[in-house]
Amino acid sequence: MRKLIILSLLSILLCTYTNAQHITDQATQQPVMETQGKIYVVLFVCLVVLGGLIAYLFMLDKRISQLEKEKK
Repeated sequence: MRKLIILSLLSILLCTYTNAQHITDQATQQPVMETQGKIYVVLFVCLVVLGGLIAYLFMLDKRISQLEKEKK
């Protein structure tokens, strides 16, 4: 589980780093999603899905740990 968390954080940081490499002139070129404000909706939906997946993984880990304890 610890490796999964570390791998997830590393991938998020890597994505952030690669997106930081793409610099545009904001005065002349703004993406359509940013100009219409829809980027925040997409970001919110992604965060909700990610939060749900993380919560599911923690619940699953608890259940597996409980089953392992019962087996011993």
